[in-house]
Amino acid sequence: MDSAVKENYDFQKIIAVLGVSLMAVKFVAYYLTGSVAILTDALESIVNVVAAFVGLFALYLSAQPADRTHPFGHGKIEVISATVEGVMIIVAGALIIMESVDSLLHPGEIRDLDVGLLIVAFAALANYAVGRIAIRRGRKNRSPALVASGKHLCSDTYSSVGIIIGLFVVYIATLMGYDARWLDSSIAILFGLIIMVTGINVMRQCIDDAMDRADFELLDDVVSLLEEYRHDDWIDVYDLRVVKYGPKIHLNLNVVFPRRMDIDDLEIEKQELDEAIRRKFDESFEISLNAIPCKEFNCRYCNRNCFERDCDFEMRLEWSRDRLCCRDGHSPGNKVTFHEE
Repeated sequence: MDSAVKENYDFQKIIAVLGVSLMAVKFVAYYLTGSVAILTDALESIVNVVAAFVGLFALYLSAQPADRTHPFGHGKIEVISATVEGVMIIVAGALIIMESVDSLLHPGEIRDLDVGLLIVAFAALANYAVGRIAIRRGRKNRSPALVASGKHLCSDTYSSVGIIIGLFVVYIATLMGYDARWLDSSIAILFGLIIMVTGINVMRQCIDDAMDRADFELLDDVVSLLEEYRHDDWIDVYDLRVVKYGPKIHLNLNVVFPRRMDIDDLEIEKQELDEAIRRKFDESFEISLNAIPCKEFNCRYCNRNCFERDCDFEMRLEWSRDRLCCRDGHSPGNKVTFHEE
């Protein structure tokens, strides 16, 4: 298990322990107050706990090395885990709305709101702090499961903040002699909708990950490194592709080399690129470099000294994301067909 994967897995353990602890705290707050808004917050915590352990299993499985049946590793399980978590967020929002509507029609007694507010505020702060760290680490280590867990915790925080504000109003109104119990349920309905929107956004990201949607920011970083590493033997690069499998990233590219270059020199080029990629990024990159022998038309883009030149050097190809991601070599007349949507 490499350092990034271990960091993801260890932090998901913290999220699971936090989820169980805060779920117990919120049910205590509901028992003390009888507030349906706090009950909905506690019910969502059940989803948090289940999702946390699903994410923990996914991170454990994604850390397993590639084998005969999974030659690219097990990283895609993180997309499945994040999808499950997105569905659970949506379900939690729907259950909150249903419970809140019933409470709006049949309001119950609310008591000890001061203590309840303090408990919910503590849980909200803990969720937000851990959620933001999870999102930051998940993006850094390219872990969809950890990012989804962080977003789940933050969505729980946002609903808790809304509940705190609303219940504070209810508390003040009660002290002044007004009946504001309807506000308790109304706030819960509003934040149930917000939670559902968060779940839908998580699902959209999962669909993009499952369909290997291009990561344009990562592609730009790779192109910048190739441009920095570039030298005369690298005549052209095309069909550059980056595919993510959880924390693992597979880089595939076709490189046009001089046709008389021997195998030993090609292996040295591959090793040097491998080292350059790992210095800039980390151990998560796996590189597949396809060596293509140069053809006559490549001479116009090549300024190296060569006794087999068929035409004069005309221009140096400018390497950009669109040019390098083009599926065909850059022979005269070939067009770049890769466009950002």
